[in-house]
Amino acid sequence: MNSKLVDTIGLKTHAVALTWADAAPQGAIQFKPGRWGCVVSVFATVAAKGRVGAFDRKTYGCWGGGVGLGFCNCYESFPGGIEGFCRFLSQGNEDSEDAQRVGEQIARWSDRHFADDFLHGERYLKNAHVTRRFLEALPMRDIPAQYVVVKPLDASDPENDDIKSVTLFVDPEQFSALVVLANYTEPDLENVAVPWGAGCQIMGIFAYRELERAHPRALVGLTDLSARLNVRASLGKNVLSFTMPWPLFLSMEQNVEGSFLQRRTWAELHCH
Repeated sequence: MNSKLVDTIGLKTHAVALTWADAAPQGAIQFKPGRWGCVVSVFATVAAKGRVGAFDRKTYGCWGGGVGLGFCNCYESFPGGIEGFCRFLSQGNEDSEDAQRVGEQIARWSDRHFADDFLHGERYLKNAHVTRRFLEALPMRDIPAQYVVVKPLDASDPENDDIKSVTLFVDPEQFSALVVLANYTEPDLENVAVPWGAGCQIMGIFAYRELERAHPRALVGLTDLSARLNVRASLGKNVLSFTMPWPLFLSMEQNVEGSFLQRRTWAELHCH
């Protein structure tokens, strides 16, 4: 699908369509079962290189990625279970009796950075109690599909692909234009939201939840510091993700013609 919106804002990477599918496309990037990987890095590879990525319930890369894609509560399989994850995201597991042993196992399975975070905590939330509250608020679900597939929008077929959302990786000026366009015809003044969660969760389960609303909102992502670090080499420093549930994307696509995107202010910003 060719997009006038993508062309008009001058996107330097591919727009990424997230679809549900019953099979993985031939040649798709896919993590090995049981091996760590960052879901957002696959989005970035699709955006930067035009590749196709696929995930299922055995190849989602990490626990947060499995949750983010819609494969139930994968945190139950985290080392130390839910409590281990709650400590990992906050103050760490070093006070746990088995922490050192588990940390050594993680180092063999993943890398020393993850092992260090397991022991000492990522500290993105104040404590385990706050993390449990965060988990209760996450819109986890078990999607009715075998695979989540991410592919360039221009290689997608809306007639045959079950597209759930479109994600663009944008600079500050492109981001500003998308915020304006998301509010161009929609009701209220808050048609772009900034939920807090893992980068893949914003592009996945949070976007799925928006599809249940009468007027789905766009979602801002890559406020996840770990995800930003993982994709900096492929996308650069000055980008955010902007995820549009499919109905909103279609509306914004149709609203390019006749909008501010064809007027002087945007032209001057876009050219300089």
